Amino acid sequence: MKDRPETGSTRAEVCAPPRRALLAGALAAILAGCGAPRRGAAAVGGPFHLVDQRGAPADQRILAGKWSAVFFGYTFCPDVCPMTLTTLAQAIDRLGPKAAQVQVVFVSVDPERDTPAQLATYLSSPAFPKATIGLTGTPAEVAAAALAYHVYYKKAGTGPDYSVDHTAIIYLMDPQGRFSRPIAEGISPEETARQISEAMRGG
Repeated sequence: MKDRPETGSTRAEVCAPPRRALLAGALAAILAGCGAPRRGAAAVGGPFHLVDQRGAPADQRILAGKWSAVFFGYTFCPDVCPMTLTTLAQAIDRLGPKAAQVQVVFVSVDPERDTPAQLATYLSSPAFPKATIGLTGTPAEVAAAALAYHVYYKKAGTGPDYSVDHTAIIYLMDPQGRFSRPIAEGISPEETARQISEAMRGG
């Protein structure tokens, strides 16, 4: 398991059988690097320079002031990405008044296809969290952001319908932009909401 993007790759995803191994390996690497998954304990996250779905420049300052569920994926992902975004939407709905303190940040690992306009169309789905921030950039900018978050990604296949293998962890960042904990892909909205609530309480 590699914990950084392939330097020769510009796209990414994890919608194949290797996904579970990638997830487990990435999660283990994060926890090994920080001990317990507690706020600010791990060297996860950092500066990035991308653009949002409106085409406006965006950097790490978008994380300030709210709890941020940061997820790396791509809009052509057939299963993991839409399922994760749908789970996050349902989890946030379960937070009640605390929902206003949480935002979702979707970072594309497929800059070739995921233009700002494509991100805007994709994230407009009513099944996804409202006001999700979509981010994309040049291949180098995306690679730098993925490296900061220890995200693995690699193009799989050829032709216009290629897929991308990628780490499927949700990175929960606190209102100071510091890493709080990883949230595993595939858990229920109830468990996702519980973990976010626990982090917000300082648990």
